[in-house]
Amino acid sequence: MDGRPIGIFDSGLGGLTVVKRLAELLPDEDIVYLGDTGRVPYGSRSRETIVKYAHQDAAFLAGFDIKAMVIACNTVCSVAFDAVRSSYSMPVYEVVNAPAIAAASKSKNLKIGVIGTAATISSGAYETALKKIDRNLTVFSVACPLFVPLVEEGWTDVSDEAAGAVARRYLEKLCIADIDTLILGCTHYPLLRGVISKIMGSDVALIDSGVETARHIAAGLKESGSLAETGNAGSLRYFVTDSIEGFSSLASRIIESDVRGKVKQVTLVE
Repeated sequence: MDGRPIGIFDSGLGGLTVVKRLAELLPDEDIVYLGDTGRVPYGSRSRETIVKYAHQDAAFLAGFDIKAMVIACNTVCSVAFDAVRSSYSMPVYEVVNAPAIAAASKSKNLKIGVIGTAATISSGAYETALKKIDRNLTVFSVACPLFVPLVEEGWTDVSDEAAGAVARRYLEKLCIADIDTLILGCTHYPLLRGVISKIMGSDVALIDSGVETARHIAAGLKESGSLAETGNAGSLRYFVTDSIEGFSSLASRIIESDVRGKVKQVTLVE
């Protein structure tokens, strides 16, 4: 048994999709979440800047004596995962391989789509992961840089005209590619699931990177005997680098629980 908390970080709100699912799977666990909302999005930044931000985020969480770290940001996982993992002896989880495994298992026609930030798509991380699973897979990748700002603004409703227009423009290539499975390769993107599904159609399976990652983490902690004691009332703490008010409102909708009073603003050490 290990009662120390799990640390999770993302560039903004997206990682809350991992938090929500992980809290459902492991209700006894304490979770500390950092959203670097003052510098979101990461996907358009240079590699050097992403690595720097990732180290700062990780160092902040490490200060809570966490037993495991989750990089709930596909951009960081695609660009800086090895750099962060090599700095810590604790388990460090990423959000690329679990969704790739789920997608490869789900696809029937071996045509898989991937959407993500510009940095994630240019890294080829998902294509590499998928090809390791099955070399016969055909992967179609599309960068959707405006999806993160849409989510951070809360423009996620299936009826939102702005979200719909942006999504149609991005997903046009995938609609004609005959894919049967689409990886939502950014933890922000499941919050646009309704919009994306409306455009892609019900025949295309959407793979939620947050859900698949949470399942992988839960299995890993159980296997290593690192779960908290059963019956512990798990707590959730949230830290942001920008406005508490805006985050609290949207986070409460995502988590489906009032997070007001549980969020603190912090300044990360340069």
